[in-house]
Amino acid sequence: MMESKKAIYNLIPQKYYPKTELIKEATPLNEILKTIEKSNIKYPFIAKPDVGLRGSAVKKIHNPEELELYNKKADFDYLVQDLIPFENEVGIFYVRYPNEKIGRITGIVAKEFLIIEGDGIATTEALIKKNPRYALQLKALRLEYGKQLLNVLPKGEKLNLVPYGNHARGAKFIDVSHWISPKLTETINEMCLQIPGFYFGRLDVMYNNLEELERGENFAIVELNGAASEPTHIYDPKHSLFFAWRELAKHITLMYKISVENHKNGVPYLSHQEGMKEYRLHLQQSQKIVNF
Repeated sequence: MMESKKAIYNLIPQKYYPKTELIKEATPLNEILKTIEKSNIKYPFIAKPDVGLRGSAVKKIHNPEELELYNKKADFDYLVQDLIPFENEVGIFYVRYPNEKIGRITGIVAKEFLIIEGDGIATTEALIKKNPRYALQLKALRLEYGKQLLNVLPKGEKLNLVPYGNHARGAKFIDVSHWISPKLTETINEMCLQIPGFYFGRLDVMYNNLEELERGENFAIVELNGAASEPTHIYDPKHSLFFAWRELAKHITLMYKISVENHKNGVPYLSHQEGMKEYRLHLQQSQKIVNF
């Protein structure tokens, strides 16, 4: 399904996510600047497609000049969003059957960002090459950072090269499902009960520390992903392919059971014709974003 991120944000109580504005394709820059000023969104902020694909075309915008370049290149609707001030990110998979008031967390993935630490000698690019996983992102990082990769980081200084936890952008996924606790489940359930029609999916959340997250303090939703989302704890390198298959089968079964219950409550199934239409739109949008 083609899921508008802004439409999903609109379902979530404002206190749970950063200030976000939808920018329609071909909106003049002066209008965008007025929207940002009116919304009190500050530089640097995040720009990302309203209908996304694995972190493609997500950019950190530092000034109006960078925004102008992004806007000229974007042949799709996109969002501008306040930068979330918390350093850590997790993906929390949540499931609840319709007509029930208590859901459960079925998996949690922590995200290890592409962070390098300077030694006062090596260039940024050289530090990237030292890590095989980081080196896989070098082509994209050269496009984004250009000559900045020739800079030498002072000893002990850290640089987060990709400040968003996406697997395709180089983040390492670590299964921390052992963090599931009654307290965290209660906090997440209380929040999800306030989101109409949300019974199955993953909340990508940035937070300060686990104790505060359990109490429902100092965190923000980066994105909420519905039926098309994955239990991304399967991507922890320590897990086998068979583990991934088992987890996917479990979650597909849960989604099926929830859809049946929703159908009993009057929610229609997606027709084949509608599904194919959405699939073609998805392919068109994906091509735009991948070529960004």
